[in-house]
Order: sequence, then structure tokens, then C-alpha cells
Amino acid sequence: MLEATPPTLPDYLGPGLDLVLIGINPGLYSAMKGHYFARKNNRFWPAFSASRLSLGMREGLGLQTVGPEHDCECLRFGIGLTDVVKRPTANAAGLTPQEFARGARELIEKLERLQPRVACFHGTTGYRPVLEHGWSLRPKAVALGVQNERIGETRIFVVPNPSPANAHFRPADLTAWYDRLADFVDTVGS
Repeated sequence: MLEATPPTLPDYLGPGLDLVLIGINPGLYSAMKGHYFARKNNRFWPAFSASRLSLGMREGLGLQTVGPEHDCECLRFGIGLTDVVKRPTANAAGLTPQEFARGARELIEKLERLQPRVACFHGTTGYRPVLEHGWSLRPKAVALGVQNERIGETRIFVVPNPSPANAHFRPADLTAWYDRLADFVDTVGS
């Protein structure tokens, strides 16, 4: 008997956000638990908690670290969460090019409508479909950091994917990238 795919994660989005953090798609475990980056070995929450990016959230919640159970609180602190593709899979290899194309178009529409100051993609795998389906670009390589493209007035930043499968980036490296992202969000202004 086949197990049903769990429902997807909700978008935590709204107008006036400083930052939207964008994953490739929900993992099956995260969807089952109902929280972003829920798997214990995913490095997002530890790296985010150690960075300046989460400082306002940690202070506002009175916590030293935040975790998956706090994902719905991000909006209170100007941070949104979503994915390029909303269908949960065991890993991104389970997604089709058609899903990436449709997801990229839907994401662009959301960002154009809501106009956060910065949209941050977790990894180049999630950003490439947006380049291809938003601007018909097929770059050979996408660098991490600030991107030249914009979605409306929204600036774009790419950080390493925090998945344990992306092991050549250590947790300290990820924290440093979130610190760089915090600096960039500050420079974009409100």
C-alpha cells in the first residue's frame, strides 16, 4: 500500500516583509511535521539561530535559539517563508522540470504582489528555475550572494542550501552567509 504524500507547508507571507526565505520544496518529513526545515540534521535553524539575521526574533521571543516550531513566528519579525515548488518530496531530484517551471512562475507572482525588500533563495537549484522562467536566462553558473536580477523592487540574494546533503558548507559557513544576508537586508533599507 502506498503512503499518501503529506500536505504541503503553508506560505508564511504577507505585505511589507523585510525578507522572504525560499526553499526548493518541502521535504516529506518537514511536511509531515508541519514545519519548515524540521529534520533534526538540517542545518538551517542552528545556523539561523547563531546569526545576526535571527537576533530580533530571538530577542522578541526571549529565546537563545529558534527551531522549526517557531517558523510561524517569523512573520512577526518581518521574515517570510515559502518554497519554489510546494509539493513535498524526499529530495529535490523528485521534482520535474514542469513543476519547477510552474513553481517559479507562481513564486514570481507572489513576490511581485507582496514586494518584500529581499528574497533569499536557499541554494542555486531553487534560483535557477526563476532565472529561466522569469527572465529566460540560462546561466552556466550562479554565484552565491547578491544577484543582479530583481523581482519588481525585490532584491535577490542566494545562500548555500542548508541541507545535510550540501555538506561542503559547514554550519559556521552557513551562519556567516546568514550574517552577510542580514547586512544586505540592512543596506536595502525600509
